Amino acid sequence: MAELPGNLRNGKPVSPPRLTLPELDAAIGTYIVATYNVRPHRAIGVPPVDAWRGDGWLSRMPETLEELDALLVMVAKPRIVHRDGIRFEGLRYFNPTLAAYVGEPVTIRYDPRDVGEVRIFHRNVFLCRAVSPDHAGLSITLKDVQAARIAYRRRLRSEIGERKARVADYLPAILRPLGSGSVRASTPKPTPATSPEVTRSKPRLRTYYEGE
Repeated sequence: MAELPGNLRNGKPVSPPRLTLPELDAAIGTYIVATYNVRPHRAIGVPPVDAWRGDGWLSRMPETLEELDALLVMVAKPRIVHRDGIRFEGLRYFNPTLAAYVGEPVTIRYDPRDVGEVRIFHRNVFLCRAVSPDHAGLSITLKDVQAARIAYRRRLRSEIGERKARVADYLPAILRPLGSGSVRASTPKPTPATSPEVTRSKPRLRTYYEGE
C-alpha cells in the first residue's frame, strides 16, 4: 500500500495522487487477498487465511444476499415513497412494488460507488430494489451525481448572470441597477418651490404733540 501513488509520509505526499476510486478499491482488494491474507500475522503467527480455515471453524453467514447487503452497504437514508417512486440526490428510483407503499416512510441503503440502484427497507425488512430509469445499466457513483449537480448549478448561475446583463443593456439608463457597468444618468433633483415672502409693513411710530 505504501507504493501506491499519493501515499503520505509525515503528512506530505511522496508522489502525486492519480488513482480513481475504482482503481483504489481494486488495489486495496488485491492487497488484502494476495498479500495480507497469505503472509504470517505477527499476533497469531500464521497467515490469516490459514487461521480462518483451521480447526474446523465456520463463521456465521447471512442467510440471504439481502442480509449480506445490509451488512456491507452501510449508508442508510430515510425517505418517503411518492407516487413516482423515491427521490434521492436529484435522482428518481422506481419499482412496481413501491406502488402499495405510497406515503410510507422507508429506509434506503446504497453503495456510494454505484447509486444507479438502491435497496429499500420497510420497518427494517427488505422490500425491493429500485433503479433509476435515467441511469439503468450504468455504473454511476455518488460523487459523480454530486459533481454533476454542482456543475449544473454553476452553469445555471452563469446563464442567469448573462441574461441579467442582457436585460440591463436594453433598459434606459435611469432604470439600470448600480454596478451594472453602465453609466447611470444623473437626474437633477427637483428644487423645492419657494413660497413668496410675505412683506409685512413696519408699524408706524405714533407721535403725540404736547403743547407748552
